[in-house]
Amino acid sequence: MAGHSHAANVKRRKDSVNAKKAKIFSKCARHIVSACRVGGADVDQNPRLALAVEKARAANMPKDNIERAIKKGAGNKDGEEFQELVYEGYAPGGSALMIVCLTDNRNRTAPDIKFCLEKRGGNLGAQGSVSFLFDLRSVFVVESNDKEEDELMEIALEAGAEDVKVEEGIATFYGDATEFIELKGTLEAAGYEEFLTAEISYVPQTVTEVPTIEEAKKLLKLIEALEDNEDVQTVSGNFRINPEWEEELSS
Repeated sequence: MAGHSHAANVKRRKDSVNAKKAKIFSKCARHIVSACRVGGADVDQNPRLALAVEKARAANMPKDNIERAIKKGAGNKDGEEFQELVYEGYAPGGSALMIVCLTDNRNRTAPDIKFCLEKRGGNLGAQGSVSFLFDLRSVFVVESNDKEEDELMEIALEAGAEDVKVEEGIATFYGDATEFIELKGTLEAAGYEEFLTAEISYVPQTVTEVPTIEEAKKLLKLIEALEDNEDVQTVSGNFRINPEWEEELSS
């Protein structure tokens, strides 16, 4: 999930990362297979595959898993074909959501997303209904390693990032969506080799405050349900949750 605060999001879900690794790796594998089917299995000749592999590495997906996914994508050209779909919608309280999916059956995915939203107090919007509120960007979240914000900003500028935000020991770097691989490599060269998040996602231009903790609970349950869908790659929102609620929301 992206949008309100990548730092708060990382902190809230850090304890459950291991339980979700298998699902994350499955989504990374699907992205790799899809890229192979479109442009071949040569990473050097297929930019889409190169991006998929870099995102898998950033998620700490084992090398063997990545290689198996490439072989699967290269070995069965007549297998399922994936397409990327972006759905726009609203969460409880009116926050805007951008939901990026990679699916082999849009007739399954669209009703699933609609049902998930409506069951938890949200609703599916029309194309263009909320996308104008977001920018597509490369996002990298790392431990700040006790570096001051000025020092991190200097690293960001050297890496070609457009911005960096620091919150509770977590640094979030933002860059152009087309420069994901280059930015990742430069950050690694600067000493950041382990990413808490590394993705291309929709970042809100402005955020709206979630009015109550009850609304926040409903919203987070909706986000979790969407992310549990195997077709969903990323979910981004333009909401901000009061940091004082973090402890209760994490329990």
